[in-house]
Formats: sequence, C-alpha cells, structure tokens
Amino acid sequence: MKYEPFSKKQLQLLTWWTDKSPLKNRFGVIAEGSIRAGKTICMSLSFLFWSMQKFKNNNFAICGKTVGSVRRNVITPLIEMLKLRGYKVVDKRTEGYLIVSFKGRQNRYYIFGGKDESSAALVQGITLAGAMLDEVALMPRSFVEQVIGRCSVTGSKLWFNCNPDGPRHWFKQEWVDKAEERNVFVIHFMLYDNPSLSKETIQGYYNRFSGIFFKRFILGEWAFSNGVIYSNIRDDTYYTNAEREKILPAFVREGDIPAIYGVDYGTVNPCVFLEGYKYTDPDTHKSVYYIDREYTWDSKKSFKQKTDEEYANDLLEFVGDKKYGGIYIDPSAESLSLACMRRNLKAFDADNDVLSGISMVASMFTQGRIKINKDNCIGLVMGLGLYIWDDKKALRGIEAPLKMNDHWCDALRYIIYSTCSDYEVFM
Repeated sequence: MKYEPFSKKQLQLLTWWTDKSPLKNRFGVIAEGSIRAGKTICMSLSFLFWSMQKFKNNNFAICGKTVGSVRRNVITPLIEMLKLRGYKVVDKRTEGYLIVSFKGRQNRYYIFGGKDESSAALVQGITLAGAMLDEVALMPRSFVEQVIGRCSVTGSKLWFNCNPDGPRHWFKQEWVDKAEERNVFVIHFMLYDNPSLSKETIQGYYNRFSGIFFKRFILGEWAFSNGVIYSNIRDDTYYTNAEREKILPAFVREGDIPAIYGVDYGTVNPCVFLEGYKYTDPDTHKSVYYIDREYTWDSKKSFKQKTDEEYANDLLEFVGDKKYGGIYIDPSAESLSLACMRRNLKAFDADNDVLSGISMVASMFTQGRIKINKDNCIGLVMGLGLYIWDDKKALRGIEAPLKMNDHWCDALRYIIYSTCSDYEVFM
C-alpha cells in the first residue's frame, strides 16, 4: 500500500481531538462528501490514535453496514497502518474484536454490522468509550442510536463517515443539519481532498457518473432522487438484430462466452428472464454487458397464472443448449429456485442490494458499457423509460424505485450487480 501526505481536510480530521485543537471539546465529527476522498482511512487512523492516547482497558466499536464490509474497507488497511507505526494488533475473528496495544496501553475494538433493524440487538449490553460508524447513512437509525447510547464512558466521542443520500435522510436531518446543536462538526470532502488521486483519476471518476449519482458521489451533495432512474442512457446503448453481427464481439456470437441470466419472479405481476453476456475487452480490460434476449409472461394480460414448475420449464427452454455461467434469481423466489435446481439449472440468489445495484448499473450506462438488443428486448426498453423513483417514499426520507414496471430493470440489475465488482466499474 502506498501512502501520500495528508491534505488539509484530512489533517483536520486526523487531529481535531488533540489538546491544541479548537475543536477538542466537540462530541464528535461527521466526514461526508465525495466517494474516494480518503475519508475512511484517515478517520480510522484518527479514531485509533485518539482512543489509544486517551484511554486504556476500554471497549470501542467500529461499525459498518456489514461485518464483511467493515473488515474489507476499514479493518484490513487499518491493521497494516497500525503495525507500520509500532502498534500490536491481535485480530480475534471468531469473537469479533481487535485487541490493540501500544506503549503500555491496551484497548478492545468490537466490529459490528448494522445491516437491518435487528442489528441493534447486537450492541445491547456493551459499554463503549467511543464508536466509529463507517458509511453511517447506509445503517438503520435504530442501530446507530443504539451504538450512540452505549457510549457512556466519560470523554467518549463519536466518529461518523458517509457519502450523501437524499436531503430527507434521517441522518442528514438529525445530525448533519443539527451539528451545532449536537456539539459535533462536519467536514465536507471532495475528490481533490485526497492527494493520492491523480488529476487523470479524478477526471475518470467525473466521467463515470451522471445525474443523481454525480451529484452525490462526485459533488458530495445530499440531493433528491426523482424522475427517471436511468436518465443517463446513451444513444449508442441500443442495437438491432440487423446490427447484431457488427455490434456483438465474435466471442459472444460464436458462443465462446457463457450466457448470464437474470430472473425477476412474478405470479400476479410479470415474470421476466433476461439473457446477457459479459465480455471483457483484452486491450482495455473493461467489461461490457450485452443483453440480447428476454422472456416476459404477464398473467394479467394473458389471463393465466403460471406455476413455478411451468416457469422453470420455460426457463429451461429459454436457456436451451447454450453454455451459461449462472441464473441469478430474485432471492425471495425460493420456490422457483428449487424448481430450477430440480431441472439441473444452475440457479443462484441474485445480489439484491437495490440502491448499490442501481448505482452500479447507472455508472455502466454512463460509460456505455451496457448494450441492449431493442428488437429482442422490447419489455426492457420500455421498462427503462418507466423506471422512476418513488416520490411519496422520498418525502419520508426513504429512497426506493416505484414498484411499477420494474421487473425488467430488476432482472438487468441481477445480472450486472451479481457478476460485476466495484473495481471493474471504477477501473
């Protein structure tokens, strides 16, 4: 790992709690703004330095949306940086905590995931001297408030880190907007506040996003999500059957690349299958998804509901004798997955993190890395134009797509988000 000197804002985040700082009596800090601005690494170092200088033999919490994400984004780089500075770190993976020792002091750091409302129970009963919450806007309020309530040791402080969401998000209204009232302060980060990013890299990030995601991820704004979700679809996204031979790579046309299937299950609502191909260019190493066929059964229009067995038979026929890598099914459709498995179809639960998946698909659209056969995917073409944010939920601070005409877009998201990594999108 290569480290660069800290920027002015990173230094402020690193030292705000020190004896000479005018902010030393604040209860906490909120670092919010652009993605890739260096907030997490700097905050985690600052949190550990503060806790190890001010306390010994106390408990602290390091929280993320999931234990896996906090380990990947915070713990792994943090352990490396601490060891380089002479700290001793014992990682008790099974028990879910770190023991950190330095110059005769020792503290314990519990690792928690706040993925849903039930996560609050994980924190109950523990007494904390401080907590760091990475990507706090992704955590449920009940979990965050439970963590805050556990920080009862004299001198405890809070450390929040997040990328912006909607302006009516509860954390924006209750903490960012009320920072002075709650005796915390806010540092707004932009991409250029991370000195490890070159001008070329920053420009690359500017080119990968548009619309609501550009405002949030690049400008760091708490912006409304309204209107059409994929308003950034480029003119060259669509191709026809007549253009297929020219558009699709030879590896796809000749069946050398396995197909990928996304399935959005519906009984009363439409059931959708999409057939896609992921092709990685050997020169640029960038992946492009080609969505070439679809199947739609709308029981309302057909006046007939199909059973899981009938859908599984239709899927078996839709796949045919093609070589394929996997079928990614709406994880709530367990009965359909079982019916597929009985037919030896390789069925997997799709990754159904809706907002993260939408963000990834939107970024791929912006970069021109999704191509759709508009002759064979009529429902998908229509669905993309009708896929909108739910304004009523937005008024309550909840960000979600409107649950109408979303079946094709869900199936598309299952294909891409289940088979594409963040690294591939941001490379």
